[in-house]
Amino acid sequence: MATARKISGPCQAWPDDSAFIREVLDRIGDKWTMLTIATLSAGPLRYSDLQASIRGISQRMLTQTLKQLERDGLITRTAYAEVPPRVEYALTDLGRSLIEAVTAMTRWAAAHHTEIAANREASDLTGVGRAKAAAEAPAD
Repeated sequence: MATARKISGPCQAWPDDSAFIREVLDRIGDKWTMLTIATLSAGPLRYSDLQASIRGISQRMLTQTLKQLERDGLITRTAYAEVPPRVEYALTDLGRSLIEAVTAMTRWAAAHHTEIAANREASDLTGVGRAKAAAEAPAD
């Protein structure tokens, strides 16, 4: 007789049509989104200051991330009629509501990156799945 399947996790509380929830998670879980929100948590910044603050982000990726965050209502873009033109980006109330979660995730990544790197290196050496289990099995 087959045993009943145990189903758990946060998805159980979601409506049947939960594709949009997964889309939102994809957006807020993106590394560039997290780093942009964390950077803007200190206050409004100009584009060039944002780019300089987020190491490794390309101009194209920053532009794309900012447009998506603005579309989702997480940031505002304010253009000032000055010469030279000045544009600032700032978190909205909705965007600020993510700061605690984003800060926790970025702190966790910074605290555990060496452990993750070591695990990846070990996995590359020993393999994964059955090969890894066989390598760890005690010799008879």
